[in-house]
Amino acid sequence: MASNLHLLLIVLTASMVLLPLATADEPPKKSDPKVTQIVVEGVVECQSCKNYGSWGLSDAKPIMGAEVSVICKDHRNRVSFYKAFETDEHGYFYGQLDGFKMNHYYLDHPLISCKVKLVSSPLNACNIPTNINYGINGSPLRYENKRFFGDNYESIVYSAGPLAYRPGHCVPVSKH
Repeated sequence: MASNLHLLLIVLTASMVLLPLATADEPPKKSDPKVTQIVVEGVVECQSCKNYGSWGLSDAKPIMGAEVSVICKDHRNRVSFYKAFETDEHGYFYGQLDGFKMNHYYLDHPLISCKVKLVSSPLNACNIPTNINYGINGSPLRYENKRFFGDNYESIVYSAGPLAYRPGHCVPVSKH
């Protein structure tokens, strides 16, 4: 019994001495690089007829299934990124710009290089694009200090809009 205990102590001592030597040639493990994700969010609504001809969105209704595009151009005005996103039942879109790259830190920054445009509305009764918040020309992005953090990632969220379509036909309102 004493010899078994003695043998066990020798094995444990040897493994404690030899284990660091066995792993000494292995390179230290690198932690995964931190991934920074760029995200764009906003809403698409149907402008009420009472606000026809203005940028007013009071009484506007969200449009589910509306499509918007995010277009980014590099500092030479070439399209460097394009992706379309669809709104949910609240008219809200949240689009991750997977593959977006900045070659020049300032000139290719999303606040300068990216815009959101209206693409289509699924509603036949509300499918005329408006230029509210530049939905036709391209709505600029805003940074509203919104970020999400994880162990190896960070999401930076930019906002656009709200954007809107309008009905094709509105009954004229007589003003007395």
